[in-house]
Amino acid sequence: MATDQHSASPRGHTDRTGIRSAINLPLFDTLADPAVVARLAAEAEEAGWHGVFVWDHVRWNAPIQQVADPWITMAAIATATERVRIGPMVTPLPRRRPVKVARETATLDRLSGGRLILGVGIGLDRFAGEFSKTGEQIDDRVRGEMLDEALEILAAAWSGEPVHHHGTHYTVDDIQFLPRPVQQPGVPVWAAAFTGNRKPLRRAARCDGLFPANVDHPDQLAAAVATITALRGPASGPYDIAVGLPIGVDPAPFAKAGATWWLRAFPPGVSLDVVRGVLRDGPAQP
Repeated sequence: MATDQHSASPRGHTDRTGIRSAINLPLFDTLADPAVVARLAAEAEEAGWHGVFVWDHVRWNAPIQQVADPWITMAAIATATERVRIGPMVTPLPRRRPVKVARETATLDRLSGGRLILGVGIGLDRFAGEFSKTGEQIDDRVRGEMLDEALEILAAAWSGEPVHHHGTHYTVDDIQFLPRPVQQPGVPVWAAAFTGNRKPLRRAARCDGLFPANVDHPDQLAAAVATITALRGPASGPYDIAVGLPIGVDPAPFAKAGATWWLRAFPPGVSLDVVRGVLRDGPAQP
């Protein structure tokens, strides 16, 4: 995975917590229009936010009815902004073809001028039945294998060299993926993980960042940071810890626990007025 994402980050000051700030938007109902989300992203950039991330889903439970495609929406965000980081937070990579993702990520990274961050995970079926209702793999262990294999393919594809991969779940037989992403050696990858599950944490330690899925208290984050630090070793390079926080939660204690990014989380079906109110308030100021 990439290791130089900090040098590729757009210029900008961190907030009073010492970490970067972003919004993480569920692309449902009023946020299912990519033009609306692109305008929100431009407003977020103007207000001083450092990132605009989006959910990646094909359906959600009632009363949600409308769902937007995240990749087309991120392309709209990329053309409407100049500085904010963008990316799916997170994409369930096992339900997507890695060769398609290789093309999409390189193209989106070039379109955005090197601003893409790829959040990945195995996904969960229990929230919306996205896997069981579409015939996808529902075994968590197998999806974990698929995720690891897909990440190997992405790293090889971003290198620009011909890819020769013959694995359990995927085959890529002598395909070269050009053009390469702007960011080298590739797009930064943040891996989602439940903090009490060591195997996903080991996967995250091999990537460029951790997006913990079940952090409610700074002590939980501190424990995950300690585990990641031990797994990566003393000679490891820059690494991001991104934590999603609902409206009203102070990011400062999480910054002290080791977070480098905090993402303002919104519930499914959030109104446009609520999102705009958060954007106008801006990230925490010095």
